[in-house]
Amino acid sequence: MTAVKKCDQSRVRSKATCHCGAIVVEFPGVPEKVTECNCSICRRLGALWIYCAVEDVSLFYAQGATSTYAWGDKTLEFHRCKICGCVTHWLPLNEKYPAMGINARMIDGLHPTDVEIAHEDFGGAGCFWS
Repeated sequence: MTAVKKCDQSRVRSKATCHCGAIVVEFPGVPEKVTECNCSICRRLGALWIYCAVEDVSLFYAQGATSTYAWGDKTLEFHRCKICGCVTHWLPLNEKYPAMGINARMIDGLHPTDVEIAHEDFGGAGCFWS
């Protein structure tokens, strides 16, 4: 996985939201790179991920507003909005893992030509959609 650097809190904060606005994820900076993972779940979700240190991210949603899904070795927990169904982020289930993923497709105003797309071949396919 891409190395995670502690985000610079002095920079502008960006926001990702689900379609209905019930889930808001705030994080420092403006993404310069997103990651397409081709593992079995990420390929199906169609997500492009940005990674931030967990402590640098603020999550805003009512208790019970998300449903979660953890699969395989149960190291990640994917969160989706119970109202509109958008997958907004994932959180680590192992406290030793310092990062979380935010679905860059949930960031209004982030233009695909403004970011680099990195590829993680966790699916072992050797190919990607983008």
